[in-house]
Amino acid sequence: MSDIAVISSLRSVADSYDALLCDAWGVIHNGVDLFPGVAEALARFRETRGPVIILTNAPRPSSVIPGQLDRIGLSRECWNEIVTSGDATRAAIEARLPAPAYKLGPTKDDPLFEGLDIDFRPLEEAEFIICTGMKDDAHETPDDYREFLKEAATRRLPMVCANPDIVVNWGGRMIWCAGALAEIYKDLGCEVIYGGKPHPPIYDLALNRIESLRGPTERNRILAVGDGLKTDILGANNQQLDVIFIAGDGGVHEGARDAAAVSQKLQEAGLKAIGVAEGLKW
Repeated sequence: MSDIAVISSLRSVADSYDALLCDAWGVIHNGVDLFPGVAEALARFRETRGPVIILTNAPRPSSVIPGQLDRIGLSRECWNEIVTSGDATRAAIEARLPAPAYKLGPTKDDPLFEGLDIDFRPLEEAEFIICTGMKDDAHETPDDYREFLKEAATRRLPMVCANPDIVVNWGGRMIWCAGALAEIYKDLGCEVIYGGKPHPPIYDLALNRIESLRGPTERNRILAVGDGLKTDILGANNQQLDVIFIAGDGGVHEGARDAAAVSQKLQEAGLKAIGVAEGLKW
């Protein structure tokens, strides 16, 4: 097995691509700070190559994300469109209406439900669950929800998971996401429906946005960038897109970051990437 290529600059591979799908958390920022060099990399790719789509598993509609990126200092000149797991999840929610739902998640995710006439009910009256995360992700862990999930599982309620991420790195601290709860629920033998990475709905939206911006684009001309093996890398592989694996500080990669160690980790996961980078720089 040959070691994966180390990519020190996006510029070194940019000429091979006409569009970029870039993860947010772990690549652009850590929820608090913008990573060095990212703004220039995105802006220069957009200027010299083609559209930049920020592809995030945030369980909220894309309309709320620009303000968040503004606050951490990412110029709107760095991207063309934003596509979220929330965007991709709304269709799954609508498909189950007008059935009553149980809401599992914090109030900060309520923008996901705007414009949808959802009849929220207690668990015993619901016909499906919408999970956006833990109610208090700063202090709770998935173990706090095991008994609740076991109770829900006795009724075989399907769960719509609005964020497949297991964890995100928030300012250096790992925060559990909806995907961690969904994994427990799935292990209990229940149905879980996803819209975000690595699942097709979010990519369908993103590829449609690229086509609307620059016309039909072959998949071998689209580059993805991400830090999550089970989301970004797996999703890109499933969509037959080249991908750069970001393994630096601020993401969710654990373990050694040298080419040999990353190659081994990808091989064990049955995944591939065109290269590994400490961070996204031009």
